[in-house]
Amino acid sequence: MTARQLSKIAKRVGFWALIVLIMVYAVFPFYYAVITSFKPSSELFRVELWPSTWHLGNYAQVLTQSSFLRAIFNSIVVAVSVVFIALLLGITASYALGRVRFRGRSTVLLVILGVSMFPQVAVLSGLFEVIRTLNLYNNPAGLILSYTIFTVPFTVWVLTTFMKQLPMELEEAAIMDGATPWITITKVFLPLMWPAMATTGLLAFIAAWNEFLFALTFTLTDTQRTVPVAIALLSGGSAYELPWGPIMAASVVVTVPLVVLVIIFQRRIVSGLTAGAVKG
Repeated sequence: MTARQLSKIAKRVGFWALIVLIMVYAVFPFYYAVITSFKPSSELFRVELWPSTWHLGNYAQVLTQSSFLRAIFNSIVVAVSVVFIALLLGITASYALGRVRFRGRSTVLLVILGVSMFPQVAVLSGLFEVIRTLNLYNNPAGLILSYTIFTVPFTVWVLTTFMKQLPMELEEAAIMDGATPWITITKVFLPLMWPAMATTGLLAFIAAWNEFLFALTFTLTDTQRTVPVAIALLSGGSAYELPWGPIMAASVVVTVPLVVLVIIFQRRIVSGLTAGAVKG
């Protein structure tokens, strides 16, 4: 075996070793959370990669709490609403920014992208005053408004990049047939934009589902809180006990649906994210 072949084999082994290392680094915390959720309280601090007994009490404790089930419902309502509004605004804005030529279009896109770069804590106080003025405090509508502010810029940016790649002949043919801009968007462009919509919609859903700071600040009662806050407020048997088992069980319950969604839409996510990378 020549030195060139040995070098090629060594590079391939090193590449796959790096892949395995990244996979272990990314997956192991979730795996350890799963096995911790099946441990009873007496075995929580025993370090083992496979539990000796499988205990379902943590899941029973979490799923029998009406406040936690209510938080899941609130998170679903808020996340789905944010996705719907973000995609509706993103599609219409991307048509204007991607197909209509006007002065300052690039500047508008840069401003939209710049808005998404502000950290949440920088706008928290101002947004709190807006929420209170609109009488949306401790109301899911306040969370929907605050989440939409941060999800729309990214949605518009991705959809605009995708919209620019669509053939101009499609729009010209629709105009020749007498189609209005709305008909052109919904009947011509919308069927072609599913990869980008799946990408932005899923990312917006994950962002709204996992958001903690606004949910903690803008909600007050158990009936209005979302899942991240509900998990953070899980209490143990005493003020000095952290209920790691129920916390891990609750985390698994709310994480598994996201993992399933990503697996289902992984191809559309990749194609949507790379839509503007290659032109032509």
